[in-house]
Amino acid sequence: MAREQHDYDDIPGTFVFDAERSRQGYGINMFCMSLMKDGNRKAFKANEAEYLKKFKLTPEQTEAVLKRDYNRMLELGGNIYFTAKLGATDGHSFQHLAALMTGSTQQDYAAMMLGGGRSVEGNRSRSGKNAPSNFLGGRAGKSAAGKRKAKSGKAKTRKAGSSKAKPKSKPRSAKRK
Repeated sequence: MAREQHDYDDIPGTFVFDAERSRQGYGINMFCMSLMKDGNRKAFKANEAEYLKKFKLTPEQTEAVLKRDYNRMLELGGNIYFTAKLGATDGHSFQHLAALMTGSTQQDYAAMMLGGGRSVEGNRSRSGKNAPSNFLGGRAGKSAAGKRKAKSGKAKTRKAGSSKAKPKSKPRSAKRK
């Protein structure tokens, strides 16, 4: 059965883990979660293909796991936090996996993230329909609310040492009295 298309499927390099992907990836995610136990990790490493037969995986999911194709695992319903357990079983850090998934070296990936992440320019959508609005001058950056505050000069600043806003209502225990 073909996956229903959603607006967020247009985001390049992203597979949103929605309810449909959750159902699709149940087997792959249960496999990955099984790797939390040492005995399961040893059994998997001893005979990967045989161990995977314990889970209801599609042939495509099995192939993605055996090839360690993390992007494909996510596309087929894998959750990033669960699939990271497979990477850890192989002795890899999350940074290693992220670099692998983005096609960069660990050093380049770390530098990109320390530099603020990837630019939104060219990464908004595959179709281009989510290009910057001309209404905002075609610029990415501050949120509309942040621009309004800056324009009006009424941006609020908090004094050093001041506490957070007080709750608007009393705690439940106080209301019952």
